[in-house]
Parts: sequence; structure tokens; C-alpha cells
Amino acid sequence: MNLTGMRTYDLDEVVDVVVVGTGAGGAPLLSRLAERGLRVVALEAGPNLEMDQFTPDEREATRINWMSDRFSGGDAPTAFGPNNSGWGIGGGTLHWGAFTPRPDRRDLALRTETGEGRDWPVDYDELIGYITEVERTIGVSGPMPYPWDPQREYLDRPPRRNAPADLVLQGCERLGITATDSPAAIITSDREQPHHGPRKASIDVGSIHQGDRFGYKATTAITYLPVAVAHSAEIRPDSMVHGIEQDASGSVTAVVYLRGGVEYRQRCAALVLAGGGVETPRLLLNTGLANSSGQVGRNFLAHGAVQVWGRFDESIRGYRGYPSAAITEDFVRPDGVDFAGGYLIQSLGVMPLTYATSLVRGGSLWGRELMDALDAWQFSAGIGINGECLPSEGNRLVLSQETDEWGIPRAEISFSPGPNEQAIDEHAIGVMTRILEAAGARETRVLARTAHTIGTCRMSVDPADGVVDAEGRSHDIPNLWICDNSTFPSALSANPGLTQMALSLRTADRMLAAI
Repeated sequence: MNLTGMRTYDLDEVVDVVVVGTGAGGAPLLSRLAERGLRVVALEAGPNLEMDQFTPDEREATRINWMSDRFSGGDAPTAFGPNNSGWGIGGGTLHWGAFTPRPDRRDLALRTETGEGRDWPVDYDELIGYITEVERTIGVSGPMPYPWDPQREYLDRPPRRNAPADLVLQGCERLGITATDSPAAIITSDREQPHHGPRKASIDVGSIHQGDRFGYKATTAITYLPVAVAHSAEIRPDSMVHGIEQDASGSVTAVVYLRGGVEYRQRCAALVLAGGGVETPRLLLNTGLANSSGQVGRNFLAHGAVQVWGRFDESIRGYRGYPSAAITEDFVRPDGVDFAGGYLIQSLGVMPLTYATSLVRGGSLWGRELMDALDAWQFSAGIGINGECLPSEGNRLVLSQETDEWGIPRAEISFSPGPNEQAIDEHAIGVMTRILEAAGARETRVLARTAHTIGTCRMSVDPADGVVDAEGRSHDIPNLWICDNSTFPSALSANPGLTQMALSLRTADRMLAAI
């Protein structure tokens, strides 16, 4: 993004707030605080990339992914690398799929409803108010009326359907399942974005996970961050935070970071951590802060994201168009099941290297079987879920003995699905297989998968049960806040990006009210 003319602050100046991370958690908050006149500095570990540096080439596009090693274990090890975490100004929104379903009201009261998991100490109607604001700011397009929420309004028509979406909608219709076009942070009409400039609508967004050269996809680098810079925020790229300093009372006084191999120290009156579900707990564990409850790194959550792929007689070319252009929420609370929560379903198109990786990782294919499956790629269409995940103390992040290129212990994440997650997957596989078969699939294949990194610094009313309160403030340190998806008490059945941006604005407003 354009940082020309950006205001800068001296290291010895006590700025009002330092924000670590510029993705869905950090950027909206940074923008809000800057607009209200606070002196704010954002530290981003990754580089500042101009839009013409993005490429649809899957091999080169890993420049926008967090590629520094993380260790993954458990019965269902989480995939990292070109998945789950972004690298650069804009964070994870650089590579996110912009799939933006809203959370379901029932998911925020999961424990009250089922006795499982945790409730969110957040008012749903207040959250939806912030979500509506985010949708209008970044440009979320979607169908109206929306079948599961007829009063909902979107600014523009949804992205054009691709072939996998047509097939999924056809299969759903034949089975009596309600399905429609997906809401997405993709503009379908040209738009002038404040302090960024013109954004051009696009109909061919198959390489959306490799970055966007034209502005059709909402990233924080073209929405919230230009507003923040225009209101005197400073963004420092290539700045890896590894230390936090405190005074005698325990309050944060400075942040220590590496840039170009040199250590710097920025003084601040308050600190917001927005590095995501891996980097935020890693920093806290490395510094030994905000963990009187022992909950930092615990209760790692990963959405169930099992996929079913069908082979059809006709050529599909699923790499064309928006990958997740169809959705059904009919199974957010399915009838007659023995599990808590539920899942939503989305259609899937895919780029070739990503598909090959999924076949190996999720389908255990190799050799001739893998080559045969890849030969059938252009005739294949997929369907996948975003499923609830219950917190479990055994699913956690700890520090390894190995250090990374900054001298920080690497994260080691263990994840094993419990009986509830396994039951959701089993139910969803049956439903998705029937949908594809109803659409005319000759054969189907199941690919195991999870998605997103959530829940490692959860919010709680009881300080012994979490890391931050309902506003995102540390239970231990009054001027330390966390604003990313590590604070989620449960996974929700919706993708986390939209909800996280809404929580970011909410936390910013709580901070402003406390000043």
C-alpha cells in the first residue's frame, strides 16, 4: 500500500497505542483509533507489498503467506505454510477467500443451548451492528433476500456463479435443500474506496487466495489501513515483535521488535496484540505475560473443513470464477443429530497446485493414483463445510525448543478432533456426497481438512477461564488488549474474518470509552 507521506513517531515518544498486526484484527481498530485522534503505531512482521506484486502463480504467491516453520501434531495436524496466516501489510486478508457469512445467533450461546463449549460474553445484536458497518465499509456483496435472514441487506449483487456453484445449487434443489449465492467481500460494481482510490469489479476471481492486483477483493490494505494512515497512524513493515516491557506496577510501557536485524523499542501507553491465533499466544508465552489463568495457548480451535469432490462427465474448469459462490446454512442446526452446533456448506473451485496438495494431504494419494486424480481435475467440482469446534485443553499451542530466524521459539500446535467434531464430519460427508450425486457426479472422493487458527487466548467473564474479558482487555494487565481470533470462545459455524473485523471495531470503541 502507499505509505508515502505517512506521519512517523519517534521511538522515545510515548504513543497512545501500539498495534501488533495489520490484518482483520488490527486494521479496523487502528483506523478507528486514528480517526478519533489517537497517536497510533502498527507493527507488521511482513513487508509492504504493492498490488502489482501479487500474482496468480501459486508457486510465487507464497510471498503473502507466513512461511516460517510451525510444528503441527495431534491426530489431525493443522496445515500451515500457504494456509491460515498472511505475511505483509494486510495480514491474512491478503490471501483470505473473502467468504463472509455472518455468525449464527445460536453459536454465541452454544453452552446455554447444548451444555457444550463456551458461550460468548458478547451481545449478538451489538455484534451484528458492527458486522453491518464492516460490510458497508469493505464492500460485501450478497443475495437478497437471504433465505436464513430475510431482513438482511447487501450493497450489491453477489459474485457471478461458477460451474461448481451451479452444480451444487442444482444438487441442493433436487434434494430440497435451501441454497443460494454466497455473501463475499468481493465488489461486483466499481467502487471508490476512501483514501485508497478506485476499485474495479471483477468476474474472474479464481486466484483470489494468491492475492488481488485490482482491488475487487476487500483487504485491510485497501480499506481500513489507508484511512488509518490518512489520520496520522504510522505503519512499520518488516517489524517482528519479540518483547514487551513493563513498569513496576505491571503495566506495559514499550514494545521491543526486530527490523533489518536491528532491535528497536517503541514506548506506548497501551498495547494491542492482533497477530492471530498462533503469533499472539506465541508472543505471550515467550514473554510470560497475561497468563495467570494458564489459558494462553490452550483450547486451540480449528474449523471442521472436510471436503467432498465429485467427478463429472462435462468439463468444469473450477479454477474460473469465485471459488465459493454457493452456500447453504440449512445444517447450522440440523435435526435429529447427536452433536452440538452444526456447519454451513459452500461450493468449491480450486487452483491446480492447491488441489494437488489437498489430494496428498487430505486424501493420502500418491503415485499413479494421484496422477489419475489430477488428470480428472478439470472435470471435478467440490463442496466443503465450515463446522463448529468445541474447546479442549488437549488442543493447544506451546513453545518448541527450536528457535526461528528472529531467535523466538517456534510454535508447536497439537490438534485432535473430538467426538463432536467427528460426528459433524460424518454427517456432513453424507450430505455433501448426496448433493454431488444429485448433481450428476460419477464418483466422489472425501478429503480430510481443517481450517483457521482460533481460540488460544479466549475471552471470558471468569478470569480463571480465559485470557481477556469480553472487551478484549487482559484480565492481568489493564493496558494490554488482544484483538484477533485467538479470543474466540468457540469456533462458530461461520468463517472468522467478518466477525473478527466487527470485534476489532467493538474493542476500539471500548478502548476509546475507557480513555
